[in-house]
Amino acid sequence: MSTDIPLLRVEGLRKHYAAPRRWLARPQPPVQAVDDVSFTIARGETLSLVGESGCGKTTTAKSVMRLVEPTAGAVWLDGQDLLRLGPAQMRERRRDVQIIFQDPYASLSPRLKAGEIVAEPLGNYGSTSAAERRERVRWLFGKVGLRPEAIDKYPHEFSGGQRQRLGIARALALQPKLIVCDEPVSALDVSVQAQVVNLLMDLQAEFGIAYLFVAHDLSVVRHISHRVAVMYLGRIVELADRDTLFAAPRHPYTQILLSAVPVPNPRTPAQRLLLQGDPPSPANPPAGCRFHTRCPLAQPVCREQAPPLSPREAAGADGAPREHLVACHFR
Repeated sequence: MSTDIPLLRVEGLRKHYAAPRRWLARPQPPVQAVDDVSFTIARGETLSLVGESGCGKTTTAKSVMRLVEPTAGAVWLDGQDLLRLGPAQMRERRRDVQIIFQDPYASLSPRLKAGEIVAEPLGNYGSTSAAERRERVRWLFGKVGLRPEAIDKYPHEFSGGQRQRLGIARALALQPKLIVCDEPVSALDVSVQAQVVNLLMDLQAEFGIAYLFVAHDLSVVRHISHRVAVMYLGRIVELADRDTLFAAPRHPYTQILLSAVPVPNPRTPAQRLLLQGDPPSPANPPAGCRFHTRCPLAQPVCREQAPPLSPREAAGADGAPREHLVACHFR
């Protein structure tokens, strides 16, 4: 496969959930969890999805994997549209796309030993013998920083960080091309978060894995990402490389989001930009720009026309042009 083609290309992705029907009540509009989302991920790249709770980050990630079926759009992996595959074909492609779940406690079966959990994908997709699978599991344990003798322990015998390392080993078992990381460190202590993030970066450098990284913690995002996409109410409002986004954010929502990041030096005054009001319901999003009800720059055109996600001029520290997409009439 040509390296010029992105590993993952998502176009016009939508996921709408039908509202529950109540007896003798009028039909309610669908919940627009994800609405017209497009992005690409290159081989060996990390694209992070950020935004406040309920903006559609996790639904986007699960729709890419078809853990939930998208309403519309296209998801191309190595030039093949995953949404057009039948169950048998999709099962084969799942070996190329794995996931690390947010909760290291709920994502592991308490009835299986650690070695059985990591070996399960190998048994589902491989024809190797039990001895070969056990040897592969021991190798995977070493790669994620677990002792080989821990193979025969149960999940409750591990700490939270060790359980997440088990989840990483399981995701790595089939040598995937893309791993979806659904807030993989949000349930861990800060010191353990750093260890797990650095482990993910080391594995990416060694195996060339691409990550779709869903997170709230912008300090983690800044450390691990190559590019960052900011979501608001089901849509991407800004997408740029990491350095450009953190140094010169253009969308008002991105600026407000970054201003909430804690300042390491207590003597440095923090310049907070306050976000007014609550986000609208995704079942009844506002017309025009979805952010206009909370935006300090809103004008009449924002209430009438939805701004497209279009390119803006941006240059890196070396002067080379950088990709910078913004959905705003004035930025």
